[in-house]
Amino acid sequence: MALDTLYILIAEDESRQAEILKFNLEEEGFRVGLAADGLSALKMIEEALPDLLVLDWMLPEISGIRIMKKLRSEKETRSLPVIMLTARGEEDDRVRGFEVGVDDYVVKPYLPSELIARVRAVLRRSHPDLHEEKIEYAGVEMDLVKLRVTRDGDPVELASTEFRLLKALISYPGRVFSRNRLIDLAWGTTIYLEDRSVDVAVRRLRKALNEGGKADIIRTVRSEGYAIEENSA
Repeated sequence: MALDTLYILIAEDESRQAEILKFNLEEEGFRVGLAADGLSALKMIEEALPDLLVLDWMLPEISGIRIMKKLRSEKETRSLPVIMLTARGEEDDRVRGFEVGVDDYVVKPYLPSELIARVRAVLRRSHPDLHEEKIEYAGVEMDLVKLRVTRDGDPVELASTEFRLLKALISYPGRVFSRNRLIDLAWGTTIYLEDRSVDVAVRRLRKALNEGGKADIIRTVRSEGYAIEENSA
């Protein structure tokens, strides 16, 4: 899995800190979203599940602690990696943070380089395949270094957008990606596109993968999005 398939959500109401952290994470190759309050964070998580959440304790609307309790009580977000940011550095506060299920705890002020190192450490635990150079599934092999794709040994010609779409889908077989999430992964978080653009790109990806009468491994989930899995047809 490559870094640019990974989406990190920062829930932080101090806009300058959030923008600095966003800039540094994007420089490292991550895709990053921002939420300035607890309600926005929960809405964004519901719309597109991040690979990691950087969560401020003292958020407006809903506190980071309350968000953690909600996340850990629901099946879809129970295992979501979370790093909590806070100015509360007392031992009791740290214990409370870990008791509600955070994966790491960073006290403000912090250096961006320190937080990025912690992000990488948490992601290594939750994504052990993070540094793989190849992804293989259902006869499809993606070479992430040479940017080449084959299926059953036959070359598959893909444009860069379809390559990124395939990389997102094949990294999590069976997982349904919303169109909004696929837009973030294939085009970036700063561009606005309609859902139809995703459908067109998936159609091109399907055509390339199914060349020669090969079975369709991309599943369309009505009103939800797309997933990749064997025997999806």
